[in-house]
Amino acid sequence: MFKGSKIYVAGHRGLLGSALVKRLGADGYSNIVTAARGETDLTVQSAVWKFFNRERPEYVFLAAGLTGGIMANRQRPAEFMHVNIAIQDNVFEASRAFGVKRLVFYGSSCIYPKKAAQPMKEDCLLTGAIEETSEAYAVAKIAGIKACRACNIEDRANRFIALVPSSMYGPNDDFGLENSHVLSAMIRKITDAKREGRQRLTLWGSGEPKREFLFSEDAADASIFAMLNADRIGNEFCNVASGQEYSIKELSSAISRIVEYKGVIEWDISKPDGAPRKLLDAARLTRLGWRARTTLEEGLKETYQWYQRSLCANTEAI
Repeated sequence: MFKGSKIYVAGHRGLLGSALVKRLGADGYSNIVTAARGETDLTVQSAVWKFFNRERPEYVFLAAGLTGGIMANRQRPAEFMHVNIAIQDNVFEASRAFGVKRLVFYGSSCIYPKKAAQPMKEDCLLTGAIEETSEAYAVAKIAGIKACRACNIEDRANRFIALVPSSMYGPNDDFGLENSHVLSAMIRKITDAKREGRQRLTLWGSGEPKREFLFSEDAADASIFAMLNADRIGNEFCNVASGQEYSIKELSSAISRIVEYKGVIEWDISKPDGAPRKLLDAARLTRLGWRARTTLEEGLKETYQWYQRSLCANTEAI
């Protein structure tokens, strides 16, 4: 992948996609193509083929897809499965048809069994039952990972690279209460509680589950690293992780410090916790020379500052 290579970032306005565009630009890649959802609907095969026929990208980062937290996954499982499988299938087949040299696809840590040994290694995939609340989304992502492997076998080339990042966060995350993941939802709720002067705030679950968080710009860095080291990775998928885990309670305390919220946080144990622990073993990728560089505190500060700016922009627009 040369500095002038034509690179397509699918989902360029989202959490990971925007981080990819930023990092690629900083690294000197100058020929980046994007397409807004209104321009090219990736769930429609004819639209995807038309776009690939017109643009002829050499490299693809498939950061587009439908994601959401526990509530969204419980309420819309069929939509999560359909949209993600449709996008994956359409982009994979167009990439094969129009000669894409390399493609990076992203799975999710929810693909692993609910009771998998921690930290979770890549070879524990499909060795047990998946956590129920994210089952449909996880099945779609597993299909994408297996499709990468199948395409490489059939095409006799390591063109498709699958990465499985731990829970990502950062600028351009979804802070809506229905679709957001735990970290962005917590920033939203704690910020709202401070602005409204509330002295008590109730959050879902027990606060005991542990999660590993990956700053979006570290995920983007890992993506470019994987693209440049595809032959060393071979026809295997790789976890991408920070190696640091925190309980949900610890996360709430860290966010409260950054937001400067002084109220009391209570926990609603009638609400689901999700998987008790989700720590990834990223040794497969780190052995090749990649490591995350952003601490949780650094990433939270940057994410919160972006969220504050977006609130100000929305207020001014109104």
